[in-house]
Amino acid sequence: MPDDSKLETIPVGSLGIVAHKSCTGLGEKVDHYLVKWRANRDNVHKDNIVFHGYEADTYLISADCPRFGSGEAKGILNESVRGKDIYIMVDVGNYSCTYTMAGQPQRMSPDDHYADLKRLIAAMTDKPKKITVIMPFLYESRQHKRSSRESLDCAVMLQELKSYGVDNIVTFDAHDPRVVNAIPKSGFENVRPTYQFIKTLLRTTPDLEIDNNHMMVISPDEGAMHRAIYFANLLGVDVGMFYKRRDYSRVVDGRNPIVAHEFLGDSVEGKDVIIIDDMIASGESMIDVARQLKQRKAKRVYCIATFGLFTKGLEVFDKCHEEGLIEKVITTNLTYQMPDLFKKDWYESADMSKYIALIIDHLNHDASISELLDPAERINARIAEYKEKHTISDNYEM
Repeated sequence: MPDDSKLETIPVGSLGIVAHKSCTGLGEKVDHYLVKWRANRDNVHKDNIVFHGYEADTYLISADCPRFGSGEAKGILNESVRGKDIYIMVDVGNYSCTYTMAGQPQRMSPDDHYADLKRLIAAMTDKPKKITVIMPFLYESRQHKRSSRESLDCAVMLQELKSYGVDNIVTFDAHDPRVVNAIPKSGFENVRPTYQFIKTLLRTTPDLEIDNNHMMVISPDEGAMHRAIYFANLLGVDVGMFYKRRDYSRVVDGRNPIVAHEFLGDSVEGKDVIIIDDMIASGESMIDVARQLKQRKAKRVYCIATFGLFTKGLEVFDKCHEEGLIEKVITTNLTYQMPDLFKKDWYESADMSKYIALIIDHLNHDASISELLDPAERINARIAEYKEKHTISDNYEM
């Protein structure tokens, strides 16, 4: 049960969650926590008319985006959203979703998921009191800057959602959070799952020694350096960085190919090293970094990323684990996880559903989420507990 001291304020409106089909599993987990918390919450105002609908069997609102045979679609709401505080959850990276076009099954792309999001918002016809979009993997976040005659897709998306009447956007570990400059007067929360990563690592690894002599955090490139510094500061260990030498004379799969990774930092010999990044796409870059760390006599290599896309399959990680290059991979359930992932002894999942539920609960009360976004105190408590017991309990928030 979370701390309710800041949730005595009047809710913005009756809570409603629309979980797009790309996000139904995560949406159901979030709904479960909210239903349980609000049923048990000792709030003296719950019988007041302004708290009407505060307790419910579910906060999920039935919605759908059916397709015509031509592939065209429409957004449908199966119940009223008038006056509600609506939270729409969508996973634009869920490639397991399909639809039928001209009799042939088609996988849904990020473009398809984003189009469905706009359809659902359009179906609401400005009836909700407030709309918050929870988009863990920010749509087109890798196309966040212009280096030549290129589109700025992420910025255009944010401006488009603003024009659709979206009040807040909640995302996780945005590739470049400065993209918020596209909508400077709108709500935009970029949440880091650092606490859940550390909690999962400590819970699943009983023999870590968390100090400068035995551990180091590694950034796989210059773009991830701010994540690595933040992570290392919380653990109280040193940080190192690889930078990518690229061949700018050619483009392969939409990017300049990497020629080599060069390392900057102290010796990693005999140390457990943590490579942290926002995503694992094909995994090639992270595996190359792991290989170079092992060549520098690192003890164990842990790969941590918010989004595990594994676009080239899991076999390459199986091989790396067998070779001893990678000890463990930790990603979140913020985007689609292929079922085979959970069969791998090298994989651990950091569950984010309770964290999202806490954020929704606070935003619905128009309460500050600053403490939720700054996990330093909670992380320090978990590390102190681990150093004493070499494990952590499960009796805490998030």
